[in-house]
Amino acid sequence: MPRTLSAAAVTLTAAALLASCSQGESEADAPTTRTPSAAPTAQAPEASDGARAETPEGTLLVADFGADTVTFVDPGKGAIDSVQVGTAPYGLTVGEDGRAWVATAEGVAVVDTDQRKRLALIPYETGNLGEATGGEYRGGGMGIALAPDGDRVYVGVNVPGGNGTVEAIDTRSLKVTGTADVGRRPFDVDVSRDGSQVYATDHDSFDVTVVDPDSMDTRRIEVAPYGTEGGLGSWLKPHYTAVRPSDGKLLLPFEGERLVVVDPDTGRSTIERMTANTHQHGVQITEDGTLLAVGTGPIDPSTDEGPSLTVRAPDGKEKVIPLDGPHEDVAVSADGDTAYVTGGFTRDGYWNGITVVDLDSGDTRRLAAGERPLGIAVL
Repeated sequence: MPRTLSAAAVTLTAAALLASCSQGESEADAPTTRTPSAAPTAQAPEASDGARAETPEGTLLVADFGADTVTFVDPGKGAIDSVQVGTAPYGLTVGEDGRAWVATAEGVAVVDTDQRKRLALIPYETGNLGEATGGEYRGGGMGIALAPDGDRVYVGVNVPGGNGTVEAIDTRSLKVTGTADVGRRPFDVDVSRDGSQVYATDHDSFDVTVVDPDSMDTRRIEVAPYGTEGGLGSWLKPHYTAVRPSDGKLLLPFEGERLVVVDPDTGRSTIERMTANTHQHGVQITEDGTLLAVGTGPIDPSTDEGPSLTVRAPDGKEKVIPLDGPHEDVAVSADGDTAYVTGGFTRDGYWNGITVVDLDSGDTRRLAAGERPLGIAVL
């Protein structure tokens, strides 16, 4: 049944459930239910001469939000290697040159994914970030995205207790070249297909900030299909955004009930029905316009459904695949047949692995993968 509770009522429910997706609860306060890895970590592959072999195509790379590493994962066997990058890595993105850009609490780490080593750690220019630490509200990088030409990377920086920023980094000089003020807790950062706009999804201010990457000028678009009642305590906020390939519009799922479709040029939005009826976080979109949305679980267990992966076709038809336990983000294999959903989760109840989903049959299996894996990419 579609949710009709007011934001204030939802806020009370969230508080009763001790959920930290809303503002005000520290990581130390939130309960954590950690499932042990499904299998021991495998040894890193070696070349015939004993040197470390290059990373095979199709390997998964995950950000270990519960540690200071990224983990390389064989999608058939599990974790094969890890690289230290910086405290509490959140989002990551990988360029055609094989370099990964990882948003950590300390700065943006640059990783050579072929040789599996960190090349650099670029400190943030944004101030008032506090001590580099873990937890959902820690200061530092969150969402991150590359420009289509690979010349710049854009990272959303959370400033505890205030509005965040987007920092632009030159991928050649490894220097911050510009900073733009955005909303509170930029969960996700995306770039238009022509590179002319950058989008920060601002969780705690109910909006998307559109950034001009040349001038770093900004404008805000409110995205609040349930309204903004409840403020920082509300669950009903934007989390992650997908840029639709066909027309460049922004797709933001809410609660497995409403898909907000935003025109970033005009700021106008429409709402389409969704069917999973569960709190939603990570999204991914394929070249043909198929949208995948991660359902993390119910706000109100008496009325809402459990964790799931929604597979939404371009015509709006949905297949909802149940998942076991909380999840956060999702990536898709190059052939479009398989989804990889991370179990890290920004709130409580995370587990140390990935669910591998056959998108045709809906079959799932669990795979060991690092420490609270959050952001994910397919190499």
